[in-house]
Amino acid sequence: MSNICGLLITVRTARQGIAMVSDKSSPEYQEEVATLQINPDDLTALGVEPGDRVRLTSTYGEAIVTCRTAEVPGGLFFLPLGPVANQVIGTDTQGTGVPDFKGLEVKLEPLQDQNLATYGRGEKAK
Repeated sequence: MSNICGLLITVRTARQGIAMVSDKSSPEYQEEVATLQINPDDLTALGVEPGDRVRLTSTYGEAIVTCRTAEVPGGLFFLPLGPVANQVIGTDTQGTGVPDFKGLEVKLEPLQDQNLATYGRGEKAK
């Protein structure tokens, strides 16, 4: 297993939108906002399988996310906006009033023990 670096892009997903309409505290919403979309080749380089959890780290913080392969460019990782993404996004807006939600440099590293992985803010993974 090894670490890889790339750029984080925050997005809104259709699944997130559907779950958000009913209840942001629903398991469907919480699962979706903690799911990182990643290129299959990047996932292989990281040494993990789809559905495995990894640590996502930026200069602002870290979060535990579940990997899902997607047809996205290598080196770009996509994470839904929400409570998990907020843990790694900085507060500096460079005077615009909006944080940098796109192109944030991040590092991904596999978790040694998938059973101890957590979603978001310390909730036990299901």
